Formats: sequence, structure tokens, C-alpha cells
Amino acid sequence: MSGKRYTDEFQIEAVKQVTERGHSVAEVARRLGITTHSLYAWKLKLGRPDVVRQAELDQSAEVRRLKAELKRMTEERDILKRAAAYFAKG
Repeated sequence: MSGKRYTDEFQIEAVKQVTERGHSVAEVARRLGITTHSLYAWKLKLGRPDVVRQAELDQSAEVRRLKAELKRMTEERDILKRAAAYFAKG
């Protein structure tokens, strides 16, 4: 059985009551007749502006790129260490 569907505008306004006006999630949920679970889910989905969400995505992509580069550089360093040790023997 599926639950009741709410419009995007309704969800946005409910989240704004929590994020911008400082009301508690429980209070807003009770007043609007929705579950706190739904309101928390909407808050996660809609609570942050698009600019912030995009910045977080950009940061996570940069972290992934830097981790890959670090792995590659570490492998190169290890190869050079082994090569230096090999040529130092001979």
C-alpha cells in the first residue's frame, strides 16, 4: 500500500519551517499531519540549496581524483625506490 503523496511545494514549505523558521521537526510534523520520518527525508532531500549540493558533489569528486593520484604517485615512488636499490647493488 502506498502512502499519501504531497506536492513539491508542500514539502518545500514544510522543510522551510524547520530550517529557516527554527521550528522542531516533531512540531511541524504534528501540525501538518505528516510523519516525522517523512519530514526528515524531505529535509535531507530539499534542505540544502542547489549551490551547496553542487559544491559537495564537486568536493567529493575532487577527493576521489586526489586519492587516485595519490595511489598512482605512491606506486611510482615504490618503483623508483626498488630501482634505486637495484642499481645501488650493482
